[in-house]
Amino acid sequence: MPSDPFVATLEEWIKVSRHRLMRNFIDYARKSGLSMSHIGALFHLYHEGTCGVTELGNHLDVTSAAASQMLERLVQQGLILRTEDPDDRRVRQIVLTDKGNRVLEEGIRAQKMWLGDLTETLSAAEKEDITVGLKILIEKVRTLKQPVEFAN
Repeated sequence: MPSDPFVATLEEWIKVSRHRLMRNFIDYARKSGLSMSHIGALFHLYHEGTCGVTELGNHLDVTSAAASQMLERLVQQGLILRTEDPDDRRVRQIVLTDKGNRVLEEGIRAQKMWLGDLTETLSAAEKEDITVGLKILIEKVRTLKQPVEFAN
């Protein structure tokens, strides 16, 4: 445990908020019949727009064959679509469907539901104090150097 009370408090906040964020999202994913690998694939597509099976496999740290098999279930659920690469018809590109986008957006809403409950417990003065502190943290984090990427 850190001896600095500020660091200890920050670590506790990160732990509690991460748990709340992930718990609601994992519950939503389970109710939707999705594994965390499926969610990881959907989020990657959500952020990238399109990608190939190999790229997605690399992102998820699985073989192309395993990624392809996993993607088949998402195709069957209507969450993704395989399309031809306009530059190379032999290559398949993966994209989210409208249904896939909706599922992710619903998951994100489920993930954030606890924030409304938390907000209701705070007074106007507490909200103001926390807003000031969080804005300082956000500004400071944005000025930090990017972390060095680890080699696999």
